[in-house]
Amino acid sequence: MSEPIAVTDPADPRLADYTDLTDVALRRRREPAEGLFMAEGEKVVRRALAAGYPMRSLLLTARWVEALRDVIDSTAAPVYLVSPELAERVTGFHVHRGALAAMGRRPLPPAAELLAGARRLAVLEAVNDHTNVGAVFRGAAALGLDGVLLSPDCADPLYRRSVKVSMGAVFSLPYARLDQWPAGLAEVRAAGFRLLALTPDARAVDIAAELRGSGGGRLALMLGAEGTGLTHGALAAADAWVRIPMSHGVDSLNVAAAAAVAFYAVTTAAPDRPQQPA
Repeated sequence: MSEPIAVTDPADPRLADYTDLTDVALRRRREPAEGLFMAEGEKVVRRALAAGYPMRSLLLTARWVEALRDVIDSTAAPVYLVSPELAERVTGFHVHRGALAAMGRRPLPPAAELLAGARRLAVLEAVNDHTNVGAVFRGAAALGLDGVLLSPDCADPLYRRSVKVSMGAVFSLPYARLDQWPAGLAEVRAAGFRLLALTPDARAVDIAAELRGSGGGRLALMLGAEGTGLTHGALAAADAWVRIPMSHGVDSLNVAAAAAVAFYAVTTAAPDRPQQPA
């Protein structure tokens, strides 16, 4: 049980985890190296705790103390009580949600572990915008995918913006990184997944038509970064190129919207057929 500790000095070393949260380059380096990430807002903090992430500390403004009283009473982590003005000075932005938690990271599972238990996966290549990563995770969780595989250069799903946009879905949906890219896609195929590359290329087939003819089985849907899309290496590794048909002269959707449409198609396609005995 931790009673809130009033802090009035923005240079107090106990607040070190919360400094310069708007400096993306700095936080990208610091957070993974120090084994922490930020959970912002009551709902996200609760979801991080429910998913089993350990809390290092909690930073609150006064109006959130009672709303998070049960969390305060049940944690051994220090709880720091600050004014809204001090929170803004330390973090670099207006903490309008009133609650920030510094959480401890957990080791990522190996890709093989994720592949072993999944039927429907999203595979992200070089999606380095944190908002897009968070939105893709939220869509994947909501629409029934089993996990997400990331190329080495994808943005961190546990970066504050990703966590916030995902509404904590990054905590509930398993994910792993493929250490080698695109060579690591061979591991996905070896696990029995059919690789579908989502692309607006005119040579791609309607995703609905491709799924109708797939006969079920394990599916991994690959998505690339906004604008550039999937690289030649990723496209070459795919079993099929698929697209979402467009109307009114629109050539494509942003990656988060396209992902949601494609996830719905994948998870509502013909159910897996039982394996025939050899």
